[in-house]
Amino acid sequence: MRKQFFNLKFLCLAVFTGLTLSSCSDDESGAAEGDARISVRMVDAPGDYDAVYIDVEEVRVQTGTEVEGDEDEGWVTLDTEAGIYNLLELTGGVSQLLADEEIEAGYAGQIRLILGNDNSVVVDGNEYPLATPSAQQSGLKLNINEQLEPGEEYFYILDFDVDESIVTQGNGGFSLKPVIRLSVEDDAGMIVGEVHPSEFRSLVTATNASYSISAYTNENGEFALYGVPEGTYQITVVADPISGLDPITMDNVVVDDDETTDIETLFLE
Repeated sequence: MRKQFFNLKFLCLAVFTGLTLSSCSDDESGAAEGDARISVRMVDAPGDYDAVYIDVEEVRVQTGTEVEGDEDEGWVTLDTEAGIYNLLELTGGVSQLLADEEIEAGYAGQIRLILGNDNSVVVDGNEYPLATPSAQQSGLKLNINEQLEPGEEYFYILDFDVDESIVTQGNGGFSLKPVIRLSVEDDAGMIVGEVHPSEFRSLVTATNASYSISAYTNENGEFALYGVPEGTYQITVVADPISGLDPITMDNVVVDDDETTDIETLFLE
């Protein structure tokens, strides 16, 4: 039986320029003296599937003194918004809050995402289970390697690359080998904007020599690219082929650390 399914249209938060891309002061975060607040959100890099359901059970963070070679020490389980989430709903600037909690300040080594057994993919209207052995056994480990300061708030974004994460098996089934890009909002920016006409879904991609970051537009044509490292990018917009609209590009889009770049409205013809 599938666990409770969360309707992301109601539970997810549309995060555009209102998403703070910096650490907050002690007064703003409300963290107790000696504690830091950590917030973990999940977004999706696009994939060519009808739906991809991910069974999130726990988010853990490794805290305490940095110990070389000792990966099993100091894990703290955060108060997790557990549930099954359709990654393909996380578009147009929508993100899913997975955890938001105060923890003891100090060194943080890794974040670990624990997945359950109820992961699946929908292809051409047919749903297939996703085998996820490594994720189920020990969790997906993502390096933080950051000193959490008392009274500060830290935001981490898990960008799930669906196309890279789903592997077609020889027997016609599918397996999940998650590829996740972790971005820390105090060293990355964000690109937001709109694409018109919005009747058709469009794929928006920011690329430069080092990075390629993508997201789909939502039903209003809005998009948000999270965790974009500082630099200059070319923006490419490709509409659904059935639209008959030509792709467009926008050059020299500058992204600064800890800033949101609003490229406003792009028009397809």
